[in-house]
Amino acid sequence: MSVRFRPPAPAARRRSAQSPATEVHGSWLALRSSHQPTPLIRAAASRRALLTATAGAVAATACGAGPARSATPLTIVVAGGHPGDPEYGCGGTVARYTEQGHKVVLLYLNRGEALSDGEAGCSERDPQQGSAVRVREALAACDILGATPVFAGQCNGHAVVDPPHYQAFAELLRDLKPDVVFNQWPIDNHPDHRALSNLTYEAWIRMGRTPALYYYEVSNGEDTLMFPPSDYVDISMTEPRKRQACYAHASQTPERFYALQSDVARFRGIEAGFPQAEAFVRHVRSRPGLLP
Repeated sequence: MSVRFRPPAPAARRRSAQSPATEVHGSWLALRSSHQPTPLIRAAASRRALLTATAGAVAATACGAGPARSATPLTIVVAGGHPGDPEYGCGGTVARYTEQGHKVVLLYLNRGEALSDGEAGCSERDPQQGSAVRVREALAACDILGATPVFAGQCNGHAVVDPPHYQAFAELLRDLKPDVVFNQWPIDNHPDHRALSNLTYEAWIRMGRTPALYYYEVSNGEDTLMFPPSDYVDISMTEPRKRQACYAHASQTPERFYALQSDVARFRGIEAGFPQAEAFVRHVRSRPGLLP
């Protein structure tokens, strides 16, 4: 279940002296009286109306049965700088998509290569080669989530953003034919995350902004900073699969980083009215309504 918050419409003005009213359009509440309320009573009623309207809208969006399989499967691409980034930021949402019968691709910028100081260059393009440990973990995590791994072939810690790499990444993303793209938030402490964000955004522009575009958060405070959510997905039922997928990245101290991400999920759940949630920023020119 996804939620997009919209503030309730402002209270309507009194229609006439004979029929005073305080109304909140689009809510469950319309307060009327046969006499003119005092300013204090009118202000209190308006506050109650706004709170009731907001709570009603959230409750109406959150109710409903579990995920149903989609009659028209979508292709979802979650782009991340390293193996583990999509799983930590979107694992619960990915699990919801795959439960509904959608195809999900986790697109990793690199394979998390462990390079020595001063070493550069990553020539391996076979997912079974390169950083064997990180690739094996990514394959296991994708299997848990029902997703497909794709590697863009850049090098951990040496991400390149220039015209040839813009073109190569745009062609790769275009070939995946996504209906929805999830991208890392660009204000981030890790240079690979910032590079991935720029490459994905440019690819989306070159695709004519056709897919829906959402940004996600990872390891807030350590990586993602200044993230202002616009949309939320309830991951209360899929959190166990997300946890399992993140712990598949055993070389990346999940006992530390998953604890941090769980704090974020619980906080986003408080914001959205769920036990746990993942939060996203929808691009202002992106089409809405494609979250699971």
